[in-house]
Amino acid sequence: MSAIAPSRVENAPVPAEGVAAASIARLTLTDFRNTPHARFDFDARPVVITGPNGIGKTNLLEALSFLAPGRGLRGAPLTEVGHRAPGSDRPGTSWAVAATVMVQDGRVELGTGIDPNTDARTIKRVVHVNGVAHRGQAVLARHLGVVWLTPAMDRLFLDAPSSRRRFLDRLTIAFDPDHAGRTTAYERAWRQRSRLLRDGSSDETWYAALEDTLARYGAAIAAARRHLVDRLNARLASSAGPFPSARLALAGDVDRWLEDRPSLEVEDRLRAQLARARRSENHEDPGPHRSDLAVTFVAAGHASHGQAAALCSTGEQKALLIAIVLAHARLQTERRGHAPLLLLDEVAAHLDGDRRAALFAAILDLKAQAWLTGTDPVLFEKIAPTAQRLLFENGVAKMQKFAGSV
Repeated sequence: MSAIAPSRVENAPVPAEGVAAASIARLTLTDFRNTPHARFDFDARPVVITGPNGIGKTNLLEALSFLAPGRGLRGAPLTEVGHRAPGSDRPGTSWAVAATVMVQDGRVELGTGIDPNTDARTIKRVVHVNGVAHRGQAVLARHLGVVWLTPAMDRLFLDAPSSRRRFLDRLTIAFDPDHAGRTTAYERAWRQRSRLLRDGSSDETWYAALEDTLARYGAAIAAARRHLVDRLNARLASSAGPFPSARLALAGDVDRWLEDRPSLEVEDRLRAQLARARRSENHEDPGPHRSDLAVTFVAAGHASHGQAAALCSTGEQKALLIAIVLAHARLQTERRGHAPLLLLDEVAAHLDGDRRAALFAAILDLKAQAWLTGTDPVLFEKIAPTAQRLLFENGVAKMQKFAGSV
C-alpha cells in the first residue's frame, strides 16, 4: 500500500462562526495506517474521496471515526492502527489524529491517539480537547457527532445480535455521551464476575458488589437504548422519500421489564435475577448484553412491508440502514443545532440512480459535511457542484475540482 503524501490546500476557506453543520476544517494524521504524516484543509462542503482500491480512502474515514468514542469504524485494536514502516510487518505503537472542527458555537480542537510514551502493557487512547487532556473518550461526543456506514455493515441484519447492539450503542452515545462509560463499566464488571464463576469463587461479598454494578449500569444502558429507539421510530414514521421507513424494537428480558416498570424497579429485579442465575447451573444471566435490535421494513403497498429486515433483499437492507442513519442524523441536528459528520464508505456504488440522488439531496438538506468514498467519480456527478474532492493518485492525496464544477 502506498503512503499518502502530505497535502495542503493553500488559503482553504474556513467556515464562519455559527456554521449549520459540524465540519472538519483541518485534519492532521501522524503515523496512522499508511500515513506517516499528512495534513489536509477543508471547507464545510461534503467531501468526495476517489481513487483506486487499497490506496487509503477508508483509512481517512477511520481516522475521522476516532473523533468519536470507541474503536473506530473498523473496530480494530488500538495496537493495529499505527503506521507500518516500509518492510515491517508490525504497526507502530503510537499514532495520532487531530482535527480543527467548526461547530455552531465556534471552533474546537480535538485530538486522540496513543501516547508514544505509553507502556505497551497498558495502552489506551488519550484524548485532548483544546489542548487539555481528558481521562475518558465521552468528551468527544459532547463536541462532535459522528455516524458511519461501511460495506462491512451490509450484513448487520444477518450478523449476531452483538453487531446490532454495537450499532445501536454508537447511535446512543451521540445523544448520551455517558452511555460509553456505562457500557465500559458494565463490560468490565461482567468480565470480573465471569472470572470469579470460572474460578469457582464463593466470595459472596465480591459477587454482590459486581452484581450491584451490573444491575445499576445494565438498567441505565437498557433505558438509554430504549429512549433512542423511541425517538428514532418517531422520526422514521414522519420521514418520506425513496428510502423505506423502518420500525425498531428491542428484544430482551430487561427491555421487556422496562415496558411497564420504572428503572429503579428494573434495576432491583436485574440484581435479584443475577444472584439467582449464579446459583443455578442452567439459568442464563439476564442483562443488556443479551438484547437484540429488531428492525422491520415499513413501506405501505410494498411487497416487503412488515417483513423482518433479515428477510429483505440486500438492496432493501442497505436502504433500511441508510434510512436509520439519516433519521439519526436529523435527530442530532435537532438536538445539537448542527448536523453530525456522515462517513459513508462505498455507499453510493450500491445504490441505483434514484436512491443515490436522494441520498445526496438528504445530505445537502441536512447541510452535513458528509465524507463519501468511491473508485468512480461518475457516481458523484449529482453532488459534484456542491462538494470538494480529495483525489488519490499515484500514492498522493490532493484536492481537485470535479470536471465541470464551479
